[in-house]
Amino acid sequence: MIRFILADLNRFRLGAFFIAAIVALAVALGVAVTLQERALRLGSARAAEKFDLIVGAAGSETQLVLSSVFLQPSALPLMTGKVLSDLEADPRVAWAAPIGFGDFFGTSPIVGTTTTLVKNLSAGVSEGAIFAREGEAVIGADVKLPMGSTVKPMHGTLGEGGHTHTELAYTVVGRLKPTGSAWDKAILVPIRAVWDIHGLGHHHDDGDADEHDHDHAAAGADAAKPADAKEPAGHDDHDGHDEHEHHAIDPNQAINEQWQGELPDLPAVVVKPKSIADAYKLRQQYRKDATLAVFPGEVLTTLYATLGDVKQVLSAVAAGAQLLVGAALILVIVMHIGQRRKQIGALRAFGAPREAVFGIVWLELFGLVATGIMAGLVLGYLAARVIAARLAADSGFHMPVGFAPEDMTSISILLIASALLCALPAIIAYRQPPASALRG
Repeated sequence: MIRFILADLNRFRLGAFFIAAIVALAVALGVAVTLQERALRLGSARAAEKFDLIVGAAGSETQLVLSSVFLQPSALPLMTGKVLSDLEADPRVAWAAPIGFGDFFGTSPIVGTTTTLVKNLSAGVSEGAIFAREGEAVIGADVKLPMGSTVKPMHGTLGEGGHTHTELAYTVVGRLKPTGSAWDKAILVPIRAVWDIHGLGHHHDDGDADEHDHDHAAAGADAAKPADAKEPAGHDDHDGHDEHEHHAIDPNQAINEQWQGELPDLPAVVVKPKSIADAYKLRQQYRKDATLAVFPGEVLTTLYATLGDVKQVLSAVAAGAQLLVGAALILVIVMHIGQRRKQIGALRAFGAPREAVFGIVWLELFGLVATGIMAGLVLGYLAARVIAARLAADSGFHMPVGFAPEDMTSISILLIASALLCALPAIIAYRQPPASALRG
């Protein structure tokens, strides 16, 4: 029987190929949608798991998380630096670390922070050490720079017309182990150095704080521009930059992470509460007046709900396409069986039992459809991998693409449904009398 089926398929190989190909494309569409949506959820959740609580200025929760956790460039509003010192002194806080951004080196964002965040962000350094002086930098796992490289910060990006800072050039002294997040492409430097580069680190000693209107985001995002500013993050005009009185910066000066006195304004602070209860109390306390506190996980859940709606629409489209393909295949197969009436009649005339005819037709058709389904699973998986790789290149965080146990249930149901559909033309062949078939 198998040899007969293979010979028959070889005879109609072009038609058999197109039937399997159509099934494969229909299945691949549904598989790609499912795997990519799951990869995006898992990847973003893993990227945010190091960030328990984010405190920033009042504004958009989503943008605060996208900028702080995923390092997406944006002009964030600033909050007073007193928030950082208050959090550091709060007994409910295990640690708090400021983050400031706006400068770049090539396409890598330069993020000002503290050694505390660096130590808690990754499992350690794969080479070198964590920065200890103002002129030192630690790079993410995906930054293509060797140890000892010189990093000259640019305010904004080259494509946005950014300008290079001449006050300080960082020296790469360490590389973090992979985190699977956007921070793998970041360059981490002491927040004190970022403040000093933008003339904010010592302005309290000058008594001319009013002269500094915080037009630099690197001292904490994109300085005092409103959240709806039209200019891109990290960009301001050169005249405003030149008006700042920059102080001499010693790259060998040991960093000071003791927050004393008045601090420059900040875009965000990463907070590690001591307990879950403390986390909720802190969030409630800082969700009023001029500050905003968010759990990145909750914000992502809201985004996932939106993605879920999109997934339902795409899944419905994929399911509709599969149903149309199934209906078209049944029509083609039934017509094909009608054209093979003489062959089926001959089999019956030579003594082939009805069950054998049923088995031949069913195995041949189900073999084609099952082959298409298996090919569709592979194509859908590969398509999801390609899409995930491109999205990861833009977003910076890894998106794990893979099948889950629940997928096996869906695949089994699809195979069972296909087996039942393929039984329809087999039943037609089974009930066909040999005499009438030969006469046709």
